[in-house]
Amino acid sequence: MSTILVTGASGFVGRSAVPALLGAGHRVVALARTPTPSEHQVDVETRTGDITQRDTLGPALAGVDAVLHLAAIPRDYRNGADLRLVNTEGTRNVVEAMKTAGVQRLVHMGAMGVEDDPELHYASSKAKAETLVRESGLDWTILKPSLQFGPGDGFFNIIADLVRLSPGVVPVPGRGKSRFQPIHVEDVARVVAASFSDPGTFRQSFELGGPRYWTYREITQEVLRALDKRRAILPMPVPLIRLVAGVSERIHLPFPVATDQLRQLKLDNIGPLDLIEPRFGFRPRPMEGALGYLRRSRRQQREPSRAAA
Repeated sequence: MSTILVTGASGFVGRSAVPALLGAGHRVVALARTPTPSEHQVDVETRTGDITQRDTLGPALAGVDAVLHLAAIPRDYRNGADLRLVNTEGTRNVVEAMKTAGVQRLVHMGAMGVEDDPELHYASSKAKAETLVRESGLDWTILKPSLQFGPGDGFFNIIADLVRLSPGVVPVPGRGKSRFQPIHVEDVARVVAASFSDPGTFRQSFELGGPRYWTYREITQEVLRALDKRRAILPMPVPLIRLVAGVSERIHLPFPVATDQLRQLKLDNIGPLDLIEPRFGFRPRPMEGALGYLRRSRRQQREPSRAAA
């Protein structure tokens, strides 16, 4: 049994990863910016710390054997500044604090399809973070999932919100041909737990995806089926969506997609179809018919008793 510090334990992935680690027999310490009780099981200890403030991480690492670094943000309103602060510099702080504390084992949650392109703020922030991990000298594993679905997710709930707001059509950026490889968040959590028990994952990076590729248009159609809604799917020129998104960002109004995320659509988000089963011993579940949770509110999706899709 290891004692594992989890950053981002209360986030979307953390809510599945923490139970998976506990189920594998590990002791879990959840890092939180404020001293609040853990929303996980009573045997999860909560320690106060902030990945953007390195001096707060030393005490949180006391007695810890390993770290699962999940904390990250998908977008910001400051032209990438917050993405760099949290995703890149936060990872740098975690790595350096681990070195100081003598904690060698790190499982880092990266992202599939990212590259260090200055025009892609999120992708660049995550790609830089992965480079920091690879060059850290730690016993690292980088997990790079595609879109993750499951109760409380972001991407699929955003599309569901668009469907609900739509008078009869639902827009998709461009021709809707961007490709993704959706994977259930609990399957990602299984890989997380397996990685901590397998030294063969040291200094390895794994692209994690489900059993098939989906286009943006096909994903939208699957969301419509899950909601039992009929809508026409309308391709919208990316420049037009970018204009509306840009105005919304400047005045800090909520909008389902960020301009940075629109730029990211130029990159496919797919990896190998045959990695997880031979390497981690299970077949990831398909997304077909698994989005029924979208019929509930996001708050209801997060309730443990109603978490099944």
